[in-house]
Amino acid sequence: MRRLRSSKLRPLVSETELDVKDLICPVFVDETITEPVEINSMPGCSRLPLDMIADEAECIADMGIPALILFGIPAEKDEMGTHAYGEDDVTQKAVRAIKKEAGNDIIVITDLCLCEYTSHGHCGVVNEAHEILNDPTLTILGKTAVSHARAGADIVAPSGMMDGMVKAIRSALDDNDFKDVPIMSYAAKYCSAFYGPFREAAGSGYAFGDRASYQMDIGNSDEAMREVALDIEEGADIIMVKPALPYLDVIYRVKKKFGMPTAAYHVSGEYAMIKAAAQNGWLDERRAVYESLLSIKRAGADMILTYFAKDVAKEIASK
Repeated sequence: MRRLRSSKLRPLVSETELDVKDLICPVFVDETITEPVEINSMPGCSRLPLDMIADEAECIADMGIPALILFGIPAEKDEMGTHAYGEDDVTQKAVRAIKKEAGNDIIVITDLCLCEYTSHGHCGVVNEAHEILNDPTLTILGKTAVSHARAGADIVAPSGMMDGMVKAIRSALDDNDFKDVPIMSYAAKYCSAFYGPFREAAGSGYAFGDRASYQMDIGNSDEAMREVALDIEEGADIIMVKPALPYLDVIYRVKKKFGMPTAAYHVSGEYAMIKAAAQNGWLDERRAVYESLLSIKRAGADMILTYFAKDVAKEIASK
């Protein structure tokens, strides 16, 4: 076995390779700021003001990264998340700005959830008993999807894990002449401990309870297969597993069973762990990042959402 492991021959027999075109870069756009604000728990990442978002998109495109995903942070929140779907709200403004400046240089994906827009921080409408109301939320998600598409989004990505969300969004898009806008569904999104830094970044922490009633149990993989099957049946074009590294087995099963374009989200907690360990001198950040992302691709992911996207693009370009 060692004969092919020499440095000269290794590339010839390498089975899996990470490419810049596998990457999707998350971007936070904040309506309340005028200068970038660094995210404490995610060193190297910042929330950006609206007037810098187009330049950021052009920078990402110039690095060869084919897509970004937008997370909007509004100036105002309310119990119904009404600033998720206004034509002049933060995500819609950001999409239009990117499309005006960057044109078709980059694919713009919009995260489609209410948690960043609701005063209580949950992904759906709630009642007085603090119960998340699934079906009333679907109407709002449909309206939001249409507003994103109208602004110019290339793909919408529902992440709230509401039952029937893909069907509701697909119907809303089709009924408003956006039949060609694909849906990237967070089909298997786990109730994970690895989302903490994101909640700081997006200001989406919840005021009560937790998200266990609508996000998946961390011990379940058969359930993931059922979730994915339902989303495909409802019209999902791309399916996603989130988080990535703790669920490599799920990524593998999903890709093997369904053969669909499959995304994996290397989430904020996974990013923060590597950053913290590297800053303490406990591991080599560059090597750890590459190995982590390569394992996600090896498991079956066709595309990887990662906060390391720009770093990895630079690394690949330098080889």
